[in-house]
Amino acid sequence: MTETTHRIPVANGEAVAAVHHDAPSDNWLVFCHGFLSDKHGSYEHRCQRAVEEGYNAVRFDFRGCGESDGRFVDQTLSTKLADLRAVVDQFDPESYVLFGSSFGGKVAFHAAVQDPRIEAVVTRAPVTYNDAFEAYRTAVEHDGEYQFETGDRIDQRFFEDFETYRFADVEAELDVPVAIFHGRADDSVDIAHSLEAVAQLETDVLFEAFATDGHRFSRPAEARLLERLYHWLETQ
Repeated sequence: MTETTHRIPVANGEAVAAVHHDAPSDNWLVFCHGFLSDKHGSYEHRCQRAVEEGYNAVRFDFRGCGESDGRFVDQTLSTKLADLRAVVDQFDPESYVLFGSSFGGKVAFHAAVQDPRIEAVVTRAPVTYNDAFEAYRTAVEHDGEYQFETGDRIDQRFFEDFETYRFADVEAELDVPVAIFHGRADDSVDIAHSLEAVAQLETDVLFEAFATDGHRFSRPAEARLLERLYHWLETQ
């Protein structure tokens, strides 16, 4: 399997780091990592599996994360969507499947109502409704910023942008198949948000709850997710 690393220009002289796992096909699967994550770890395995299933796979770091340029405190949902567009435009597939984990799921949902090349959305423990970030918003309103255990920070700029993206817009406009996988023991993103999204989305949705898993999936759960994912994609 061939892996090629790219530095892809975005804005203000900055670039994002992306890795393309090559497959001899026209099928593409692009991965969006979570809020305090990056393209390494589980994404390497996910990309390897994607290639085995006949997909060109791309994993990348949003600005302020991993090996990409920029500061975390400067990133917003809008910059993440711009990063994703730049990465996809670099490879220019006719169509692709988008996989988003946690906050990457929110990026994927909103990207899917903007980019007609997206033919399906797959999410794991996705952030959908903005309520999931309410505690952080309260802290920012009180203290001017919120600092995570990693040392990364967000401030009012993040929420000023965040408020312009409502999941109600996704509910009304999304017209591609969706798969949602969520752990019942998730204490970071409430599974109830995914259940509400399933009820409100007007497209075909596969939903699967993992009984004992939290926000981070165990290895058996990850293996099961991938099995379900590719079986589902074969039917789309």
